[in-house]
Amino acid sequence: MEALLHQSKAMCPFLKKTSPATLRSLSTATHHSPGGGTITNLQFIARRCPVMNKALAVQSARMRTSNYTSAAPSIGVVKSMLAKKLHTSAEKKANVDTRIYRKRDDVLPGRVESAFAKSKDTPTPGPKPCAPTASKFDYEGFYNKELDKKHKDKSYRYFNNINRLAQEFPRAHMSARDERVTVWCSNDYLGMGRNAEVLKTMHHTLDMYGAGAGGTRNISGHNQHAVALEKTIADLHGKDGALVFSSCYVANDATLATLGSKLPDCVILSDSMNHASMIQGIRHSGAKKMVFKHNDLVDLEAKLASLPPEIPKIIAFESVYSMCGSVAPIEEICDLADRYGAITFLDEVHAVGMYGPHGAGVAEHLDYDVYAAAGPGASASPTKKGTVMDRIDIITGTLGKAWGCVGGYIAASASLVDTIRSLAPGFIFTTSLPPATMAGARTAIEYQAHYQGDRRLQQLHTRAVKQDLAERDIPVIPNPSHIVPILVGDAEVAKKASDMLLSDYGIYVQAINYPTVPRGEERLRITPTPGHTKEFRDELVQALEGVWQKLKIKRTSDWRAQGGFVGVGVEGKEMQVEPLWTDEQLGLRQGVDGEVLQEALEQENRPEMPAVVAKAAAAA
Repeated sequence: MEALLHQSKAMCPFLKKTSPATLRSLSTATHHSPGGGTITNLQFIARRCPVMNKALAVQSARMRTSNYTSAAPSIGVVKSMLAKKLHTSAEKKANVDTRIYRKRDDVLPGRVESAFAKSKDTPTPGPKPCAPTASKFDYEGFYNKELDKKHKDKSYRYFNNINRLAQEFPRAHMSARDERVTVWCSNDYLGMGRNAEVLKTMHHTLDMYGAGAGGTRNISGHNQHAVALEKTIADLHGKDGALVFSSCYVANDATLATLGSKLPDCVILSDSMNHASMIQGIRHSGAKKMVFKHNDLVDLEAKLASLPPEIPKIIAFESVYSMCGSVAPIEEICDLADRYGAITFLDEVHAVGMYGPHGAGVAEHLDYDVYAAAGPGASASPTKKGTVMDRIDIITGTLGKAWGCVGGYIAASASLVDTIRSLAPGFIFTTSLPPATMAGARTAIEYQAHYQGDRRLQQLHTRAVKQDLAERDIPVIPNPSHIVPILVGDAEVAKKASDMLLSDYGIYVQAINYPTVPRGEERLRITPTPGHTKEFRDELVQALEGVWQKLKIKRTSDWRAQGGFVGVGVEGKEMQVEPLWTDEQLGLRQGVDGEVLQEALEQENRPEMPAVVAKAAAAA
């Protein structure tokens, strides 16, 4: 064996790189042979080699013919096989001639070499063996089972063909153009998707710069529209920098994933009702996650206190939670962040455009008078040291809701923004927003920063709807925001109610079910806009009354009799919830009641757009 090894080492890569001690160990250890008996581990490895395997097959046949007792192949046979250089260290993959594998019975004593020689030139007679019929994974069956689960628990999502009409807001048509419906669940909260100044800007930009961006921001997708939009957003939130993404889902995911993965030993504390984009970003980060109870400052502080003070911590939460309308205690969370050395990540998706003198969101609204004194315009919302908005480290928002376009963004310090720009795959490797979209979004932001009429009117309409539904005992989940969530409490019934509103009354309100909301808390989510005047509101309330009667859905009094649920039917809960927009901010006199509100709504016809607004929109 030693002589064989010395002569073969120069030509066999395996022998050349394997130490003699290892080879001796392999030659003494035994392995069970598939055909019965035992062989050495070295022989077992040799059978995997196309050269040695062939040599061993020939030698084995000779041994049976001559009744040899030695299991070792002769040096001459191996040398002759290696001399052919069938197995070298060159960049060629080994090629095994499958025709050499034959049944042992085919090799007769005395005819071994001739049979072997023949096998190199002619195939073995008889039928070829078939590949084993292993069962394959049933992909289609898997898909159907998953869909069956969704159908069985009534959480399967159906999409309605709704085509919103720019000239008839908030009206839309179904698949047939003459089939009109009124949309009551759009996130285009202020109707900016059909704003004349926004459309004018987009048409002009489209004609001049074309439909698409042409690539990622790094490859031809960076342009004057992106630069101007990001500066406008940064100015609006009083931050040093901003970064625009294809959506705020991507902005949240990319930012949290990047920070969580790069900050050493980072822990992210997440509100239990955070949006899926934030949950996904935390998951992608690989960072440790601690979930605190919704808007529960005591639980949040307990979790912060349990962490070492020196490790980085991110508190991720939203300002307005879109499915229930609740609002976070932003200022108090900032206090906890300062106390325990954390940074704050605030999602203002459902608040930008809707709150604050300039539409910068709830953080700005909490210091309404301070920012109102700065005058109109996004650039008039500079950093005000010590305000709630200034204390927030990272603000994220969308261009696709109150501002009526599409896209998302973050606003923060220049160094943080540059870090995300440089490291986040969700930003680096995606095509930039089209120039027309960015130009239109900037116009929308500037417009709403100059003009408060839309969001004030939206708030008045929201108050009117909530008041009308309360008078009819229809259960609205109490909240201080512009969201009107109507509790149903059953997925199947919620779907039926949505279908009935559409088919019988021409009103489109989407049912909200699991996983968007917990099971048992299914609801209809209504979002009044400035365009939902009294005529539309009366139609909605009457339609809901009819649906509640036909389907025998629980009313507020029914929930109250059961002790209340998610704030509905809880004694005094409605009285405890004060709207974010105060009567004074809405221009209502003190002690507002239904009569005063109706008086304000009778003057709801939108005034002519101020000249300063038109000028700002044109400049944008």
